[in-house]
Amino acid sequence: MGRRVDADQLVGAAEIAARLGVKRPQVVHDWRRRHPDFPEPVVSLRQAMIWHWPDIEAWARGTKRLP
Repeated sequence: MGRRVDADQLVGAAEIAARLGVKRPQVVHDWRRRHPDFPEPVVSLRQAMIWHWPDIEAWARGTKRLP
């Protein structure tokens, strides 16, 4: 069985960018390529990757991208 997450906590690159004050969602994909500790998406669809916000939030706080 896969990981259980609250659907309200699922975010795509656009939501991550908005919550972290980044203008372009592409920056999220750049971080993913450049930072090996960037959280893995909980699901990768043909057109999108979906992350669990608490994973992203912890990473962003740890890298000082979120106070």
